[in-house]
Amino acid sequence: MANKAAHLIVKTPLYTRKQRERRDSTVWTLVQGVLAPFQFLIFFISLLFIARYFLTGDGYLLAAYSVVFKTLVLLVIMVTGAIWEKVVFGQYLLAPAFFWEDIVSFFVIALHLAYVLVLFGNFLTNDAKLGLALFAYALYLVNAAQFLLKLRAARTSLSTIIDNEREVIV
Repeated sequence: MANKAAHLIVKTPLYTRKQRERRDSTVWTLVQGVLAPFQFLIFFISLLFIARYFLTGDGYLLAAYSVVFKTLVLLVIMVTGAIWEKVVFGQYLLAPAFFWEDIVSFFVIALHLAYVLVLFGNFLTNDAKLGLALFAYALYLVNAAQFLLKLRAARTSLSTIIDNEREVIV
């Protein structure tokens, strides 16, 4: 089954040659490469703050505002990611290669922004607010997994394309 999946990846590479060249030459690829792990680190630290609050009842403000900070970084990575997509694929969002990742990203952003609205509007209990944050974080993990799988697929298809090009040259 794994070979069948790899075969499908090879049939439809994630990037054309020109898109790969644009991807490799734009500064936005580096920006995404730095922001993505930075955002994950913020997520992890924030998750620890939230866990501490739920386990001890202490540190609510630290947990609450760590989610706000995570949301700000999420918005930055979404904007810079849209610019990256424009440079590489010619459209700001929903390029066919990243369509479903972008769709899930919209929901991730919506949940994070809903949390900020609920936090500053003081619409729910503290536990419910941070519960909403945890729901947003769970969807963020799904989205992060989507992007990691896409990155892996891109690397697999690239190595296969390079091997095929070598065979054609020889």
